[in-house]
Amino acid sequence: MNNNELNRFGQILKTRQAELSHLRHNREALAIEPSADEFDRIQLAQERDFAMGAINRESVRGREIKAALQRIERGSFGICLNCEEEITSKRLAAVPWTALCIVCQEAADRMAGESQDEQQPVLTAA
Repeated sequence: MNNNELNRFGQILKTRQAELSHLRHNREALAIEPSADEFDRIQLAQERDFAMGAINRESVRGREIKAALQRIERGSFGICLNCEEEITSKRLAAVPWTALCIVCQEAADRMAGESQDEQQPVLTAA
């Protein structure tokens, strides 16, 4: 990967990082508000869960972007952390913060899906 490409990806990542810092969710959405109405409590709980999920996703993405910027500084950006093969420019253009090539990412996703399946209880009819 040449310096122009690295600079371009660095700018993309820094722009995305700045966008995330501006998207700070309103922490008031996480507050537990008392309500006498059961339906209002359910709706508020769902809104709180949605806000917590959004904050979590932004936090994870922020860490991924920070790590990608550090890889640029170290000179290891665009190299898969698992197999150490070059990540395709097409993948980096789509997901510039990625740390894995598509093959390793698919394997990681499969393993994560399998471990989730193992954690879920199996329901059987009696």
